[in-house]
Amino acid sequence: MVSFGAAALFVALRVLLTVTTSAAAPIASPQTTEAAASSSYWLSTITRQGTVAFGNSNFQIYRNVKDFGAKGDGSTDDTAAINNAISSGNRCGQGCDSSTVTPALVYFPSGTYVVSQPIIQYYYTQLVGDALSIPTLKAAAGFTGMAVIDSDPYMEGGANWYTNQNNFFRQIRNFVIDLTAMPATAGAGIHWQVGQATSLQNIRFEMVKGGTGNAQQGIFMDNGSGGFMTDLTFNGGNYGAFFGNQQFTTRNLTFNDCNTAIFMNWNWAWTLKSVSINNCKVGVDMANDPSNQTVGSVLLLDSKITNTPIGVNTSFSSNSVPTGGGTLILDNVDFTGCTTAVQDYTGKQILAGGSVVPSWGQGRGYTGSAAQRIQGDISGAPSKPASLLSSGKVFERARPQYESLPVSSFISLKSKGAKGDGSTDDTAAIQSALDGLTSGQVLYIDHGAYVVTKTITVPAAKDIKITGEMWPLIMASGTFFSDQSNPKPVFQVGETSGAAGTFEMSDVIFETLGPAPGAILMEWNIASAEQGNAGLWDVHFRVGGSAGTKLQSDTCAKNPTANHSANDACLGSFMMLHITKNSNAYLENVWLWTADHELDLADHNQIDVYNGRGMLVESQGPVWLYGTAAEHSVLYNYQFANAKNIYYALIQTETPYFQPNPDATTPFKTQANYSDPDFSTCTTEACKSAWGLRIVDSSDIWGYGSGTYSFFSNYNQNCLATESCQENMISVENSSSVNLFAVSTKASTNMIVQDGKSMALDSDNRSNFCATLAMFAVA
Repeated sequence: MVSFGAAALFVALRVLLTVTTSAAAPIASPQTTEAAASSSYWLSTITRQGTVAFGNSNFQIYRNVKDFGAKGDGSTDDTAAINNAISSGNRCGQGCDSSTVTPALVYFPSGTYVVSQPIIQYYYTQLVGDALSIPTLKAAAGFTGMAVIDSDPYMEGGANWYTNQNNFFRQIRNFVIDLTAMPATAGAGIHWQVGQATSLQNIRFEMVKGGTGNAQQGIFMDNGSGGFMTDLTFNGGNYGAFFGNQQFTTRNLTFNDCNTAIFMNWNWAWTLKSVSINNCKVGVDMANDPSNQTVGSVLLLDSKITNTPIGVNTSFSSNSVPTGGGTLILDNVDFTGCTTAVQDYTGKQILAGGSVVPSWGQGRGYTGSAAQRIQGDISGAPSKPASLLSSGKVFERARPQYESLPVSSFISLKSKGAKGDGSTDDTAAIQSALDGLTSGQVLYIDHGAYVVTKTITVPAAKDIKITGEMWPLIMASGTFFSDQSNPKPVFQVGETSGAAGTFEMSDVIFETLGPAPGAILMEWNIASAEQGNAGLWDVHFRVGGSAGTKLQSDTCAKNPTANHSANDACLGSFMMLHITKNSNAYLENVWLWTADHELDLADHNQIDVYNGRGMLVESQGPVWLYGTAAEHSVLYNYQFANAKNIYYALIQTETPYFQPNPDATTPFKTQANYSDPDFSTCTTEACKSAWGLRIVDSSDIWGYGSGTYSFFSNYNQNCLATESCQENMISVENSSSVNLFAVSTKASTNMIVQDGKSMALDSDNRSNFCATLAMFAVA
């Protein structure tokens, strides 16, 4: 992921916060304590057999903070103990750009942990609290530092530990973060400066309510390229959440007694779904810098605001700058508890409160071939399909944590004979483990790298549940997956398309080991009778760029100085995810990434790795995509073909940095049975680039937020000056009832083409960094 600018937007705010760069003091070696194992939550008592396959096999993955000396008694300063639990073992901290070979799952038993300086979350770290009795992280009265948890500390001089837009693979869940002992003039809960494959879940922020000069904030986010967060509650504070990031999806956020619930400092695109705002002064403030708007777009969906005078504060007007900036979409938002639903930054009312707003927007709107600046009700929009809805809102479901299950319900994959050592063929062991599961059991994939040489089939009727320890790797390898003209699924969920059953998976990564141009990493066939009972949560697809893949910078280094074809040794896979015709699916925080740079080797250089297709959806629905992204595939990143009843909030893509050297016609051959684009009508080199989103022969497509970006032409960025790194980004072909809201593209001359005709030009719709449309509709 590439980031540009935005630094000036948060520098002034950052200097108001104290920055600490000191590392935690070392303490005694960890030792098992009775208190550390007292919880009945399965995560704290399951037998630990996970190992790192491509690093130190003795590396400690699971760490209980009480084993490192933390007391959690509400009075002891636990800062050093917690930071030692996170950092021990020569992990990827300050001075380390990224690493996948030092993963840590850091567990907090129930208790109150007092901290006086930030808890620093290292790269590739999950911080997880007891889900049955949620622990509290309490800032001491004299706390100094940016936030109770800091995901990307600032060093002296202003540089960060990590490159913010490449700050991947992090998770924080099940905590109360308490700032109430601090003076109201200071304090933040989490400094969340992150990229993809990151999540916050089930966290409550307690802050001082009211008070003179209240400056507390639950989340402080000043940069990054994310991301997903859900099930968060913010009580008190000046800002419940201070947000600034390229693109983000947030779901189920509750704000009580904040001065401003959400301050949107800057973004390219941001989707807010199921937000509840109660007893605040302002709900969403997106009016930063009215003279040159820093906010690209905000979508507020299925939300309710009560006892809050001002719902949304905005700086958009008939002549605001930039033209596409300040885009706002309201969809099913209850403003009955507001005097003003939407106002401009001067206090002028734009939309009165006191009612439910079905559909309203501001920005540049397209319907058919007409384009105009809009600010008002969106009339004539069709109703969403009933299959996507639940109680009048678009369906959603929290990631399962299996809190009520005893540890005996979890069946270890390693205990069933799989090695996970990155070299042993574990195909038979994995298939046997799946076939042997009985009702009520969960397959627990211990951390490791599991080599698969033939298709693994998940029996649909067995209602299988799978969860991983700190993102174990399922790695396709061998001649079975070598023929792109005859692709084979690696992990087949359901025997055939439409196979009835349920399936849940969380915290797993799919990769390839060496080239596998005939591998479909996951074929999704399952159809659940109940909404959301077939789903993926925090499951990611990563092709190349990491240890053990043999698709790294030593083999697949970029080569922009010479015209070339693809290196056969770097043909990663045929497709990442195929959601087939008769299936249905619920996806939340799923990243499909063909690596653009090296994560583990010391150079961390850009690389040329080739994956044919990102996500292909042929389902007749319902399909829900929350916080998904697909990047750097050759032909397309997302394609909806012969599909219907699809909902997404928000999608993000990037075009391969090497294109057009080679272009999108190489090295994967067009296959009609996968509805591949063939680029046969292209007359320019810039036309033969990956589609960000392609909608073909489809209907009832509901898109709420998209960021589809092109940053390079053969690794050169001169094309950014003319916003022309490629010719086309989104295609709508022979499709109906396509409803796209808050569409942002970068450096594509044509934002959208419909049946081959340009419908929206970048040059007409400039926003703060991208080009942005409020809406594009095809009846």
